[in-house]
Amino acid sequence: MTTLGEGMTPLLPMKQYGQKVDIPQLLMKDEGLLPTGSFKARGAAVGVSKAKELGVKELAMPTNGNAGAAWAQYAARAGIQSHIVMPIDAPEITRKEVVAAGGVLSLIDGLISDAGKVVASAVASYSYYDVSTLKEPYRIEGKKTMGLELCEQLNWELPDVILYPTGGGVGLIGIYKAIKELQELGWVNEKMMPRFVAVQAQGCAPIVDAWKAGERESTFYPNSATTAFGINVPKAIGDFLVLDALYKSNGCAIAISDSDLLAEQQLVTTLEGTFVCPEGAATFAAARQLREKGWIKEGETVVCLNTGMGIKYPETIQLDAQILEKTGRL
Repeated sequence: MTTLGEGMTPLLPMKQYGQKVDIPQLLMKDEGLLPTGSFKARGAAVGVSKAKELGVKELAMPTNGNAGAAWAQYAARAGIQSHIVMPIDAPEITRKEVVAAGGVLSLIDGLISDAGKVVASAVASYSYYDVSTLKEPYRIEGKKTMGLELCEQLNWELPDVILYPTGGGVGLIGIYKAIKELQELGWVNEKMMPRFVAVQAQGCAPIVDAWKAGERESTFYPNSATTAFGINVPKAIGDFLVLDALYKSNGCAIAISDSDLLAEQQLVTTLEGTFVCPEGAATFAAARQLREKGWIKEGETVVCLNTGMGIKYPETIQLDAQILEKTGRL
């Protein structure tokens, strides 16, 4: 097993923020405390472990940042060479994480979908192991552990609502899969399923559009752009699985503006001391809006997934500090 100590992230009560938005039973599962600073460590741990078992020497993947950082670091630990392709405007720290781990980093003047085409060509030419989203079956088994942990932390009781920032959507698919399997085992109530919410940005909302139209797959979202870079995925390979989970759980999909998610990032951090990433902040903005609309009902237990640490996105916080003289006072 290739591991950096991932797993069992805290499930935190968000009492002050929850009181402000009228969701007293609001909880946050904080994936920012994982190795590499995001939930991507879970999929990388399982995927790289299996790759090593299979004798893989080199792997390749497209990424918006965090997945590439995670897979590069876990690959380094396993003695596997990684080839990572990400958009040129991906978060700087994730680019540096790849390089620090000895990964071969390539930047593309485009979106993750463009990076995916480059990786597909490289896989065909050089026989790299393709670890793109849902191109191998092991990453989702790592993401599934979020759902297993969540149920254990709630003493095998299910929450009413789970909000997940959705780009590729593998995390949401994995949590839904975990709960279904626990139901089959009889460990959780088989007659109840949390209502899943796919949270996207208004600048990239293909799942939202498909859900509103009652479609089973999304269409490519042109000219996508959002501050929440991790969910800037114009066409998810597993979109049909995400939508299936939404329909079967009586859930929904909602798009949040960049201004709203950035405002919520600041508010959540101020009230709770938890510096969430912009993708995670989008789930809080979504919870607030869905409570205001009455979709989230009074007294329901609601879980927001914060998928990474806020310090990976320093540009999202505006700094305005006074400069003191050496002999000055506050």
